[in-house]
Amino acid sequence: MHGNGSASPRPLAIEARGLIKRFDGFTAVDGVDLSVPEGAVYGILGPNGAGKTTTLRMLLGIIDPDEGYRRVLGADRPHDVAHTIGYLPEERGLYPAMKAVDAIAFVGALRGLPLKEGRRRGRELLEQHGLGYAADRQIRQLSKGMAQQVQILGTLVHKPRLVVFDEPFSGLDAINQGKLERMMRGLAEDGTTVIFSTHVIAHAERLCDDVAIIAGGKVPFAGPVDVARDRIPAQVRLETRSGDGPWRAALPADLRRDGKSDGGAFWYFPLPETGIEPLLRALIEGEAGILSLSIERAGLHDAFVAIAGEAAARALEEESPEEMRR
Repeated sequence: MHGNGSASPRPLAIEARGLIKRFDGFTAVDGVDLSVPEGAVYGILGPNGAGKTTTLRMLLGIIDPDEGYRRVLGADRPHDVAHTIGYLPEERGLYPAMKAVDAIAFVGALRGLPLKEGRRRGRELLEQHGLGYAADRQIRQLSKGMAQQVQILGTLVHKPRLVVFDEPFSGLDAINQGKLERMMRGLAEDGTTVIFSTHVIAHAERLCDDVAIIAGGKVPFAGPVDVARDRIPAQVRLETRSGDGPWRAALPADLRRDGKSDGGAFWYFPLPETGIEPLLRALIEGEAGILSLSIERAGLHDAFVAIAGEAAARALEEESPEEMRR
């Protein structure tokens, strides 16, 4: 993951304010604000039913919000820039009798790319991604993972400025998940904006510059992943040879003593606001005998729990127990 530490803010590929969408009296999206910088990998993280797909469809102009507005690549009407957007919907689907290269060309044609050029680029893309041998095979002759890769290449064939993936990792094995992650990073490095929805925290943590956490149709946090993680203070894990002494005054009053080592002690406490240096000085001058010291930053999972609550975090884990451990 790479941080978003630039001093001047990048121009926005997507700006959404106060998006609300209701279906038959049910509010699926309830006041969503998003700011997606150009060239970012941006994740929308939340459990199924949280409003991720509805939000993406509003950004793409597939459905219109009941309230609020969105600007996409500078346009108030997403349809005006549809030819510069690639979209992989959650419901995958290619015509089974089509050849792989024709399927890619067909998806490109829907975005205004001439079929002949789509076929040429399609063969090129298949070769680049190790699937050249399958160019003339029908979709029905491909494995599910290969067919999904073909659909992803179709999403990219017209060289979009913005790519929107809805749950792109579901149904892919670990090898193809890794390939897709590398592809998404490569797109961002080339200046393409990538926005994707996921219910798997590990993908968001590895890939994203910025993330929007969504739960119950609301976004309680949107911004850099580092800022989300910093909602929870870093924890200090310390092992000292001495179990007591005047240096103890430098440790926070609410620390947890994690147990005894041989003749010494383990300590676990939030990183003091003054930082680690004053604490180190007190430990050294007081001859605490530092055996080990580490500073552990909170992961995105802990930040998600703090921001969205235990229930939303449990919903994520129930949806993807095997992926959470990956």
